[in-house]
Amino acid sequence: MGRLRRGWLPVVEATLAATVAWVLATRLVGHPQPFFAPAAALIVLGQARGQRLRRAVEVVLGVAAGVLVADLVVQALGPHASWTVFTVILLTVALAVAVGASSVTVVQAAVSALYLVVVAPPTETLVPFRFVDALIGGGVAIVASLLIDARRPLAPLVAEFRHTFEELAGVLDEIATALDRTDAEAALAALERARHADAGVERLRGAVQAAGEALWLHVRRRQHLGRLRSVESSIRQIDYAVRNVRVLARAAVTLTRGPAPVPPELGAAVRTLAGAVRSAGDALAADLTGQDEIADRHAERADVAALEAVRAAGRLFTPGQTLPLAMIIGQVRATAIDLLRGVGADDDASVLTRVDTAVAGPPD
Repeated sequence: MGRLRRGWLPVVEATLAATVAWVLATRLVGHPQPFFAPAAALIVLGQARGQRLRRAVEVVLGVAAGVLVADLVVQALGPHASWTVFTVILLTVALAVAVGASSVTVVQAAVSALYLVVVAPPTETLVPFRFVDALIGGGVAIVASLLIDARRPLAPLVAEFRHTFEELAGVLDEIATALDRTDAEAALAALERARHADAGVERLRGAVQAAGEALWLHVRRRQHLGRLRSVESSIRQIDYAVRNVRVLARAAVTLTRGPAPVPPELGAAVRTLAGAVRSAGDALAADLTGQDEIADRHAERADVAALEAVRAAGRLFTPGQTLPLAMIIGQVRATAIDLLRGVGADDDASVLTRVDTAVAGPPD
C-alpha cells in the first residue's frame, strides 16, 4: 500500500488518458473498436513523461507509424501467417528502437502489433483507422503529460540534479576508497564510472529544456523561468566539474599503480570534496524549489567542504611529489572552483582567490 500511495498519480494519469483516448476515438471520431487509441496513450505516456515535447512527439509518430506499417503488412501478406508475424514484429521493433524507445515501450509496441496481426486483423477498407487511433491516443498522452507536469514543472529537473550530483559524489567516494587502499582495480572502476558521468550532464540539459516547456501552462511561469535561467548558467560549471573528476580518476589509477606510496591524507581530501559535491547539489535543488534559506545553508556547507578539501590537498603539495599526485591536487582545486562557481557562492574572481589561498595554506 505504501508504494501505491507514493505512485498514485501515474496510475490516475494513465487511467484517465487511456479512457479519454477511447472516448474520443469512439464518440468523436466514430471508430467502432479503437484499441490502439488507449494503447498508444499508455505507450506514449510511459515514454514521454518528463521528456521534452519534441521527444514526446517523436514517440507518438513512431508508435503511429509502427501501427500503420503493421496494418499495411497484414493487408499485403494476410493475417495469421508466420511471415506476417515475423515481418510486423521486425518492423515495429525496428521503428520503436529508431525513435529511442525504452525496452519496456519496445515490448508494448510489439505486443500491440502482434494483437493487430493475430486477434484483430484489419478489414479490407483503405481508411487507416488504427493509424488515426494511435495519433489520437498519442495526442491525449502528450496533453495529459503537459497538464501533470504543469503542476510541478521543476520536479523532474530537481530529481535529475540530485541524481547527477549524487553520482558525481559517488565517483569521488570510490576514488577516495581506492586511494586509501592503494587499490588500482578500484581506481580503474571509479574511472569507468566517471566516464559515464557526461551522460548525466546531457540529461540535465534535456531536463532544463523539458522544464521550460512544462512552464508553458504554469500560472507562475515568470518566477520559475528566473530560477531556470540561473540553473542553466550553473550547468556549464557542472560540466567542467565532471571533466575534472574524470581527470582526477585517471590520475588516481596512475598513482595507485606506481611505486610511490599514496599519502593517507589524500583519500580524506577527495572524500571531503565528495561531501562538497553533495551539498552543492542540495543547494541547487533547494534553489529550484524556492527554498532560499535552505539553499543558502547547503551552499555554505559546500563552500566550507570544498575549501577544506583544497586545503587538505594543498598540504600534500611539497617538492619532489610525483606527477600523478600533483595532478590529483590540481583537479581537487579545479573541481572546487567549478562547484563554488556553480552554486553562485561568489563572483568568479573571489572564488579563485579564496581557493588559491586555501591551496597555499596559512602564511608562515
